[in-house]
Amino acid sequence: MLPVLETLTVSPFDENTYLVGDAEAGVAVAIDPGGRTDDIVRVARLRGVEITRILITHAHIDHVTGVEPLREATGAEFLMHEDGLRLLRGLPQQAAMFGLPRVDPPEADGFIAGGQEIEVGGLELRVLDTPGHAPGHVTFHCAGAPMEFGERPFALCGDVVFYGSIGRTDLVGGDYETLMKSIEDQILTLPDETVLLSGHGPATTVGRERRHNPFIVDWLSRHES
Repeated sequence: MLPVLETLTVSPFDENTYLVGDAEAGVAVAIDPGGRTDDIVRVARLRGVEITRILITHAHIDHVTGVEPLREATGAEFLMHEDGLRLLRGLPQQAAMFGLPRVDPPEADGFIAGGQEIEVGGLELRVLDTPGHAPGHVTFHCAGAPMEFGERPFALCGDVVFYGSIGRTDLVGGDYETLMKSIEDQILTLPDETVLLSGHGPATTVGRERRHNPFIVDWLSRHES
């Protein structure tokens, strides 16, 4: 296995799009394509992988604007959690809210669900249900692969948790209690050395956020027995 992990940051929200794959098998998935389709395709070609699937953690506009252009460029199938369909279909309204050009919602080719394993060559991504920031939000967890940060587990957690912060819950479908329970039950149960690759900002680890994230520290102090 020759693992591939590339990050492309997309304006205007500085959203992180990820390319995850196995160069030995020649396959990859694009996660949360917010744009920069030509760059994603170019990087995939340089790394020797074909994008066969497009996955999203959730259907906010900054994470899905590039889905349809990338699907047209690669022929990859687009998969998401079914609970996010209503949010996806509201993309024109999301665009208007942020003063952006209209974005027509892409049609999903299929659905993923918590507990599912997605094979990407020799890599396995396990789907974790992590709602709260948005309906149908998921996290993609890999138990370990020799990446640039060492052979450690990692999780592509979208907008659930960031370096020192958490996802906002004031948008449609957001709920603070649900988000914090997702973090407690799905993120903090991962090993402390797990690298968290968020939808915005730098990477962090489960252990760092458990100890230093003010939202998590406060939540645990009030809810752990």
